Amino acid sequence: MIRFAIRTSALLAALAAPLAAAAQTAAPALRANVTVSSDIVRIGDLVENCGPVADIPIFRSPDLGTSGTVATERVVDAIRPHHLIDIDTRGLTSVTVTRLSRAIGVEEISARIAKTLAAQYALGDPRDVTVYFDREVRALEVEPDAAGDLQVTGLSYDPRTTRFDVTLDLPSSPTLHRHPVRYSGTALETVAAIGVDRPVEHGETLKESDLVVLRRPKTEAGGIGDMAQVVGLAARHQLHPGQPLRSSDLTKPEIVQRGDTVTIVYEAPGMVLTLRGQAQDAGALGDTIGVLNTQSKRVVQGTVTAPGRVTVSAAATRVVDNGAAMAPAAGAAGSSE
Repeated sequence: MIRFAIRTSALLAALAAPLAAAAQTAAPALRANVTVSSDIVRIGDLVENCGPVADIPIFRSPDLGTSGTVATERVVDAIRPHHLIDIDTRGLTSVTVTRLSRAIGVEEISARIAKTLAAQYALGDPRDVTVYFDREVRALEVEPDAAGDLQVTGLSYDPRTTRFDVTLDLPSSPTLHRHPVRYSGTALETVAAIGVDRPVEHGETLKESDLVVLRRPKTEAGGIGDMAQVVGLAARHQLHPGQPLRSSDLTKPEIVQRGDTVTIVYEAPGMVLTLRGQAQDAGALGDTIGVLNTQSKRVVQGTVTAPGRVTVSAAATRVVDNGAAMAPAAGAAGSSE
């Protein structure tokens, strides 16, 4: 039994040896897509199973955060002097090389400038300092392992014109440290202002989804800065995007229109009477409007308390057409019902 086990182990070892040798001598093969993090591309990045020549550099990497293609013939020609032959090109005509990066977005760039300006020129809270660049600004691409925050290495600012000129560096990024970036533009202290994000017609009621937060120079303060003060109100006139809303632009929405058929609710101590009427004016919730009792043909003043509902209290009831007091209002209202 022991002899059989020894023979089986020897057989398995004999079968495994060629497989291991085959694995070690697997043919080098070209990769279709390559991702690198350094500024050079090595043979091992481009070719699988390339053995001891894997760390030999042969190409410069693309710029940070970009991709480039290399023709297969160029790859093979660059590798040939290093005695790596019989590369399986897998029928590829080119190889795509992408260089990894860490993007520093425009918001981070603006925030760094605003923070420095606020600290050095007493512009208040950095979150209220808005930076406007002279030209389009794109994200900065730095090495993936470049840590830390952007550093301001040069800054000038004219409070009178609000213009700035700034140079930014990131010491942990060899690329950015060699070539610091420079920006110019204007920066000023701003306040929040509520506006609409689409044209709004007269009388239209505003929802939160219709509103946006704008930033306006502090010297132009006067608009509404709290979205909660706007939601549910109606436009007094047509509203346009990009313009801060002011109290004079808004009103309570009219829930009763002139000519609407409404329910008149007469309230007196110990009783509530209802009858049909016709609104003589348009009104929002809480407004006082005239309403015509369609049976008695008398107009009374009431308060809009709900859509299609006007409440008349005993203390406030009066006849409008002749100016006389509606003394027997409870009886009249009851008989109209």
